Amino acid sequence: MTSSPAATPHTTTGTPGQGPDIAAGTEDLRSAVDRSFDQTLARLKDLVAIPGIAWPSFDRTPLERSADAVAELLRGAGLPEVRVLAVNKEDGTPGGPAVVGRRPAAAGKPTILLYAHHDVQPVGDESLWETAPFIAVEKDGRLYGRGAADDKAGIMAHVAAYAAVSEVLSDSLGLGVTFFIEGEEEAGSPTFRSFLEANRELLRADVIVVADSSNWKVGTPALTTSLRGLVDGVIEVQVLEHAVHSGMFGGPVLDAPTLLSRLIATLHDDDGNVAIEGLVATDTAAVEMPEADYRADASVLDGVRLAGTGSIASRLWTKPALSIIGFDAPAVDVASNTLLPRARAKFSLRLAPGQVPAEAMEAVRRHVEANAPFGAKVVFTPGEAGNPFRTDTSSAAASLAMWALGEAWGVPAVETGIGGSIPFIADLTEVYPDVQILVTGVEDPDSRAHSANESLHIGDFRNAILAESLMLARLNSDGLAQEDAPGEQPAGFDGYARS
Repeated sequence: MTSSPAATPHTTTGTPGQGPDIAAGTEDLRSAVDRSFDQTLARLKDLVAIPGIAWPSFDRTPLERSADAVAELLRGAGLPEVRVLAVNKEDGTPGGPAVVGRRPAAAGKPTILLYAHHDVQPVGDESLWETAPFIAVEKDGRLYGRGAADDKAGIMAHVAAYAAVSEVLSDSLGLGVTFFIEGEEEAGSPTFRSFLEANRELLRADVIVVADSSNWKVGTPALTTSLRGLVDGVIEVQVLEHAVHSGMFGGPVLDAPTLLSRLIATLHDDDGNVAIEGLVATDTAAVEMPEADYRADASVLDGVRLAGTGSIASRLWTKPALSIIGFDAPAVDVASNTLLPRARAKFSLRLAPGQVPAEAMEAVRRHVEANAPFGAKVVFTPGEAGNPFRTDTSSAAASLAMWALGEAWGVPAVETGIGGSIPFIADLTEVYPDVQILVTGVEDPDSRAHSANESLHIGDFRNAILAESLMLARLNSDGLAQEDAPGEQPAGFDGYARS
């Protein structure tokens, strides 16, 4: 994004560097991060070079090599317990290899779990890449390569922050730290829940940091406080027992693709709002996104009118969004003069925070069955479902995160939503209902995660490491005492209780 939020962002940073002890604490950690940053970047480049893809159609060997490389990083950072673990999928094949590294908490200290994932998306059309996808290249202050942002930078932010805190605090570090580096997130985390159940005590923590999101823009950090949920499925329209000649029979009956198109058209109103009754929608985004920024970030063509009503941020974060992501019909190059008897489309519906996925799925079913065009037979097949998420922004951990982000960047952090979904977060909240979950990240609107020319802003990467090191140090010093969490720091806070 290229301009500041229109609304004043919520912040708990207080005055950055307020008081000599806070300034000293921040600068010691900043120096530690800076001293090792070249090495951190080099190790990130090494990770990018490993094409670990968890999709079943890809060779598993690079994925296992990726897990081994992450395990070696954790051992090199001084973690006393490091293991590569996996559980089987429902079909008996092994899930993606996860890496778990632990430093147990000292008596009376909390434990923080640091999540990221080492698997990556497939490259796609390699001709669209300006650099080789699995060779990390620095250019104009950014690092290009598949996984450079999503999410191998998240791994290295965790590792480098832990290393900085370990160096500065030395023997006074009593905070429990658990690394959970998943190996199948880009494949939909098929064994995530069973992995949690199998390792419930191993992964138990007071705070979980999920480093798999984005900042507001380059130079402005963000804590992701809401994620949309997701349901998808297939809508099929049937009109004939079999295909017939369009000249002989066309006119009295409409073909299935035409009728399916008419049904799809009922899913939105004339303004482009989702027109399915029973879905949660609010216009409550804390910041505003200028239309010009959205158009630029989403590559909207000139003259295309934006859909929906309310603020753009709310349309992205706190309202439902429905897309047709697949359509079964003959390709134009092989089309014949035939009335097609059936056609189907796959829909993807993003859900606002507060929406129950099962209720949303049923709402879609009711809508398509009630709007069957010309009496056509409509067959609805539900697909996947994932819960939305909203952070308790009044929690001690959220306040601490906002403070640390503001200290590291030198500007107030903002609370943002993300239009996408991270379904496994719902599993975390169900298995660990009392945990405080923070969603952070190293990406920005130009990162192009999942697309060609994925990249990471190197300066913001450095800031993300510092922010996390500040948060770890503060948790080590103060734990999760609510009265110590907000940005107005208590008198005498020395950054991290050095001995």
